[in-house]
Amino acid sequence: MLSLLSRILLALAILTGPAVAQSPGPLRITITEGVIEPIPVAIPDFVPQNRASNDMAQDISRVIAANLTNTGLFREIPASAHISRVTSFDSTVPYSDWKAINAQALITGAVTVQGNRLTVQFRLFDVFSDAPLGDGLQFVGTTDGWRRMAHKVSDAVYARITGEAGYFDSRVVFVSETGPKNDRRKRLGIMDYDGANVSFLTSSDTIVLAPRFSPDGEQILYTSYETGFPQVYVMDVATLRRRVIGDQGGDMSFAPRFSPDGRTVVYSLSARGNSDIYTLDLRSGQSRRLTSGPSIETAPSFSPDGRQIVFESDRSGSPQIYIMSATGGSAQRVSQGRGRYGTPVWSPRGDLIAFTKQNAGRFHIGVMRTNGTEERLLTGAFLDEGPTWSPNGRVIMFTRESSGAQGAPALYSVDISGRNLQRVPTPNAASDPAWGPLLP
Repeated sequence: MLSLLSRILLALAILTGPAVAQSPGPLRITITEGVIEPIPVAIPDFVPQNRASNDMAQDISRVIAANLTNTGLFREIPASAHISRVTSFDSTVPYSDWKAINAQALITGAVTVQGNRLTVQFRLFDVFSDAPLGDGLQFVGTTDGWRRMAHKVSDAVYARITGEAGYFDSRVVFVSETGPKNDRRKRLGIMDYDGANVSFLTSSDTIVLAPRFSPDGEQILYTSYETGFPQVYVMDVATLRRRVIGDQGGDMSFAPRFSPDGRTVVYSLSARGNSDIYTLDLRSGQSRRLTSGPSIETAPSFSPDGRQIVFESDRSGSPQIYIMSATGGSAQRVSQGRGRYGTPVWSPRGDLIAFTKQNAGRFHIGVMRTNGTEERLLTGAFLDEGPTWSPNGRVIMFTRESSGAQGAPALYSVDISGRNLQRVPTPNAASDPAWGPLLP
């Protein structure tokens, strides 16, 4: 019987494609193809340690269950099938009862509320091995941050089972859109990764586009038409203070992104009818031009080590993907398939580039190796565009717009295998998502 970790590694290898999965023990399995079967997991409602924690204990359990099942790697066994009832956090686990309903993992927990202080404890068990998977953990926060506590537990469970960092305790900045298709009102919104806790960072008085988080999640870059033409702004998330960066005296700047160390911004600047890529040192305010030519160069994105930049250019006659040094110089084309390629984004793992592709009247979100090989299209629709990576590089969020006069954009996510496509709930139409880092 394979351990829980080994079974999840099998699923992860299938998700990624041909790969070798290794567990901490001697098991070494090569995966070439297969069908993902989600791991059955039991998540009884956490035990309330006092009367004040009754509702919150149940709510936290449900968010944890939703987080894990939404990955496509787990299937929750409904409470109606449970033989045992968890009434004490410290009680002995009757493994035979959980085996009888085919649970392969069991998550138990307890919640205590004292005033505004919230304490969440949890334990994870490998049912078929009759053993806990690591020691129990405890998180302490405030009651108004109870969803964050649920996300932290989910990240810890995910990490213990898969060996990878989670992505649940993270935020997404996006463009919220209202109004008819020919007169959309746009403002920046920010939310939990799952669409909860939406708040707005700007008014809808001016067009805003392409928000991007800083590596520490404390700042956001975006493009605004506040002055009548596009300019790049940087905003402090906590205070909402903002300022123009790289003011080029009336030239248009757009498509900004931070460097991995947060000290530099790479962006496009359109001057005298030509768009090129520049970097700006945020401390000195000095800018540097990286490309020069008659073609349109845009949508730059740093590699995780900060040494290279992937970008979109039409220098070959149609939009394609190129990579160059972070200091500029010659660029190598990496997109090789048919169609038009754009909005490339380097994976936080450094192994893949996500992109938008237009071919044969359809738009796709795809991934390729950094040398352009092993291209895989994950989606296909009337209009899919603008991929952004989860902090662990396992999931991609993007914009999908429906066709017709009533068509509107919405946010979707998909894992890097092309499976588990899901719509991300937002209160209004939404576009241009950018996934932030795990919260501290």
